[in-house]
Amino acid sequence: MELQIYQVDSFTQELFKGNPAGVCITDKPLDESLMFSIATEMAISETAFLSLNDMNLRWFTPKVEVKLCGHGTLAVAHILQQSGVAEIGQQLAFSTLSGTLLANIQPQHIAMDFPEPVLEMSPTVDTQFLEYLGIRGEQILGMASFDDKLLIEIESEQQLLALQPNFEALKQLVGRGVLVTCHASRDDLDCISRYFAPWVGVNEDPVTGSAHCALAAYWGDKLSRTYLKAYQASERGGFVQLERIGKRRVSLIGNAVTSLTATLKL
Repeated sequence: MELQIYQVDSFTQELFKGNPAGVCITDKPLDESLMFSIATEMAISETAFLSLNDMNLRWFTPKVEVKLCGHGTLAVAHILQQSGVAEIGQQLAFSTLSGTLLANIQPQHIAMDFPEPVLEMSPTVDTQFLEYLGIRGEQILGMASFDDKLLIEIESEQQLLALQPNFEALKQLVGRGVLVTCHASRDDLDCISRYFAPWVGVNEDPVTGSAHCALAAYWGDKLSRTYLKAYQASERGGFVQLERIGKRRVSLIGNAVTSLTATLKL
């Protein structure tokens, strides 16, 4: 059997920037064990699998299946447009573990309709956890939890960019993902962030769409804004536009470029 497989750089207009996602689109669903094997072979943060007969979309890291993946969804919508399956002006509806997700193919970008998580403010965090992240208590301006993950606002971009977490030590503690953010110093941005998830095999994710849904809620409330511009300050880096569109939904707006097209021989 041969499968067409793609690698797409999401939340960027430049090759080798943004977050790379694998994309595998088939007429019918693949076996879960095969999807895990392909995701492991791709060896990137997530590989997205879409079955066209039911528009079921799933995402796998090399270690686990995830319930929500922004850059993988963007990558799939981009490939559908690029291959002529979807057209500008069309709205795609994907069936996922997080419910129905919409992707609107627009002339200059793709806008995705994602759920806005409920933020639980001021969670209790072990001091050892913060130590392994490289964050001192006095640097923290705010904290929240969402979907078993942690959001931490710190004082400055300098502190954010200087973080060098001890990933091996963090994996010995209970966790799922940590989103560290601060207010942006640039006038054309509202917030910047980094996202760490060593517990699922991704020490630092380049650009995390689902985490930006939490940023839309956190910074939207803090800045009294419904529209935000965000940058994820990983080594690759990527830009995400955010809009809170009501009924606890967030529009994630971004671009993508295809970096690789290949045939997987099984």
